[in-house]
Amino acid sequence: MLAVAVVTVAACGDQAARTTTDGPAPDSDQRYTATAMVLESPDHGPQLCLGGVEDSLPPQCGGPDIPNWSWDDVDDFESAGGTTWGGYTVVGTYDGEDFTLTEQPTPPAEPDDPVDPVDPQFWTPCDEPPGGWTVVDEATATEKAMTAAIEYASSQPDHAGTWLDQSMNPALSGDTGIADAEIEAAANDPTELILNFRFAGDLERHEREPREIWGGALCVTRAEHTEAELRDVQRRLHGELGDDVLGSGIDVPIGYVELMVVVDDGSLQRELDEQYGEGVVRVHSALRPVG
Repeated sequence: MLAVAVVTVAACGDQAARTTTDGPAPDSDQRYTATAMVLESPDHGPQLCLGGVEDSLPPQCGGPDIPNWSWDDVDDFESAGGTTWGGYTVVGTYDGEDFTLTEQPTPPAEPDDPVDPVDPQFWTPCDEPPGGWTVVDEATATEKAMTAAIEYASSQPDHAGTWLDQSMNPALSGDTGIADAEIEAAANDPTELILNFRFAGDLERHEREPREIWGGALCVTRAEHTEAELRDVQRRLHGELGDDVLGSGIDVPIGYVELMVVVDDGSLQRELDEQYGEGVVRVHSALRPVG
């Protein structure tokens, strides 16, 4: 069965939050905010979960200790197996190890829009061709042909990414009148999607050769870095920064490594821009400064 979308983001790293840093200590007077789970277990007191959360019962996660946390001050928490947890927006100071509240926790705030609010499943960087996105050869606009084209792209040394854009598929537009039992098949119709490839090398060849395999809509664009190069940067970041990393991923359609750390005042971003080139790594700080 045809997959709904080719995976475009590769996570790397431990699910539990890392809380220490070998860099300069954060300003102890600076206040930070975050919206995250707070969890207390039989193994530790209340912690602010700034990394991933394991979807279990009870959930599992970790992060900076919150020494002045009290469950008596908040609502909407759950408990199971000796573990208590809930989601909140918090404001406080961070000394590199502990997060100390300076205000009462509040219900979780709506997340900010990401830096690049692009859903790769619904995005194609090529201009729409005259006459729109259409099938050019029905005989090869098939699941088998698409799989072969994807295998071709992945085998190329300069391959930088593959994903599907299904935004033109009427089955995904909401109230379509299609029976539930038929939705999946309709959503995976290879004639109702755009196959996207990115390459860092000979674009003319890479536009021609996939077209010999695939007869559906096709968009081929140039990338500055191959996917292998970005994965190498990702691995190096984890090796260089170690426990400072909360997690990382690769944005294939845009072409950069996303790096999550507990806190960055901008100095880490500047350092990585100098080391890898501007925009190759985008640092996201789990704790955001207030004021």
